[in-house]
This record gives sequence, C-alpha cells and structure tokens, in this order.
Amino acid sequence: MGVFDFVQDAGAKIGIGESTAEEEAKIEAAEAAKDAAREKRAKEVQERLSKNKDEAAKKADMSERMAEAKKARGLETFVKRMGLEVDDLDVRFDDGVAEVSGKVADQATREKIILAIGNAEGVGQVKDAIDVAAPGEMSNMHAVVSGDTLWGLAEKYYGDGKRYPEIFEANKPMLKDPNKIYVGQVLRIPKS
Repeated sequence: MGVFDFVQDAGAKIGIGESTAEEEAKIEAAEAAKDAAREKRAKEVQERLSKNKDEAAKKADMSERMAEAKKARGLETFVKRMGLEVDDLDVRFDDGVAEVSGKVADQATREKIILAIGNAEGVGQVKDAIDVAAPGEMSNMHAVVSGDTLWGLAEKYYGDGKRYPEIFEANKPMLKDPNKIYVGQVLRIPKS
C-alpha cells in the first residue's frame, strides 16, 4: 500500500470530476437560478396581491354603488308614501348628493319633494331637475337652529307669530306636529 500523489486539477481535463473553478461556476449558476426563481415568485405574489387589491376595490365600489342605488330607491318610496304627486320620479344618489327629476303640477310640490329628500338621513345636497307645469315664486328656505319654533319663524318671516299654521301647512306631510321640528331640518316658508 502506498500513497499516490496526483495533479489536483487534472481530472477535469479528461472529463472525470470537476475542477474547483467549475464547481464554483456551477454553484454560482445554481444560486443565480435560485435568485431568479425567487424574484419570479416575488413578482407573481406581488401581481396576485395587486390583482386581489384591485378586485377588492372593485367589490367595494360595487357595494357602494348598490348601497347608493338602494338609498335612491328608498328616497323615491319615501316621496311616494308622503302622497306627493309626481310623474316619472327618478332619484339618483352618490356620496350624499341626491339628484331628483320628475314632473309636478306646482312649485309647492317641487319644494316639498326637495325638502323631503334633503331632510332624509345621509343626504347633504339635492340637485333639482324637476319640471313644474305651473311655476311659481320660490319659497324662503330656513334651516332650523336651536331655539327655533314655528311661532318664532312666523314672527321672523311674516311679522306675526299667529301665522305659524301657514308654515306648518306648507311643510306637510313632512311635519306631523307643529311642535316637533329639529335642528338642521330645512323648512319652506312661503312668501306672503
């Protein structure tokens, strides 16, 4: 038995084994392939996350549109249940803004529809496109503040508190009791 010495890098030259340089190149290539695979997977995950985010945004947008359509239908039903005569009533609702259209006989009915919708919860603005067969003078609009009463409003607008029933009648069917008005509510005050 003995110990034999060989030239260390010679084996690769005849196709047996690999040299250190070849091993390092192979390891680097394998690591580069792994890095490329990781990068590819990271991009795929990012794309899926982005797609899921887009789908979630679309679903949220669809949910919001459905809720707004439901609110619009609810406002239409509310107006009809009040017994206000309106043909072709159409209400659109988007981010607190109600757009209302239809055909009414007179200015008072138009104003009542606008107030009925505008005083509903969640409505911050009403865009009016109601056609009036017999247009008339626009009433004063008054936003109720703390301490307001119909008597006080009659004194303010007409100079006579005893005329409060005129304001009450002008705001029926939205008002059911002359003593029950609330802060933030908008009332119509017909001009005398």
